[in-house]
Amino acid sequence: MNFPATAQDTAADARAAETLVRHLPGPALMATRHAGTPIPPAELARAVRATFVGARSADLALVLVDREGLAEAAGGESLAVNAADVLRPALEQAAATLGDGMLGDAREGDASVLFAAADTAVFELVGEAGVAGWFAVAVRAAPQRSLGDSQLTSKLGRISNVEMTLAVEIGRTRMSVRDLLAIEPGAVIELDRSVGTPADVLLNGRLIAHGEIVVVDQEFAVRITRILDSVEPD
Repeated sequence: MNFPATAQDTAADARAAETLVRHLPGPALMATRHAGTPIPPAELARAVRATFVGARSADLALVLVDREGLAEAAGGESLAVNAADVLRPALEQAAATLGDGMLGDAREGDASVLFAAADTAVFELVGEAGVAGWFAVAVRAAPQRSLGDSQLTSKLGRISNVEMTLAVEIGRTRMSVRDLLAIEPGAVIELDRSVGTPADVLLNGRLIAHGEIVVVDQEFAVRITRILDSVEPD
């Protein structure tokens, strides 16, 4: 269910766009509100899309005209890195302006529906040579629960057998495309966590708890040490 954007969401759109252009690879760009000029369908068909889930969720899509520049930044014909990989760091920075949450996979695909939606803010990315691309973000406020406990329990009972993905993340790191392409079997990659630091427990990509890695019957497991409180909208 979509919830109408507020004035706070409108300001969040602009912050996300301004942050995005600061972290894009290549020449410096400026984000301005799209005046409504039709965007070529062929460009929309090859957008890089991602969904952010958090206190305020959002759908994001990015289109850059210079595909050759992206291909060069992605290592030419390398199968290890694609345009979505190259643009994901900028999308992550843009999504971080919306608050706590998790950005899902960045993938290439048709974003014409998102760009055309009434609650989507669209920005032109302008450089010295003119329009270099477009950025779309649709911010959706978290729903406010108004059901009583018995009603909520009844609603949840209908989906009690639905399976969800629970993942455990022990750490992350950032590295250049050059270093990524140089990885070989036996390479050691240092993560951003020290030994003993709690691991993150993610439910469908959203951080819900912290825990410690243990071994049970010769298999890895996680012992929950802390369950995070629900994040309220800003």
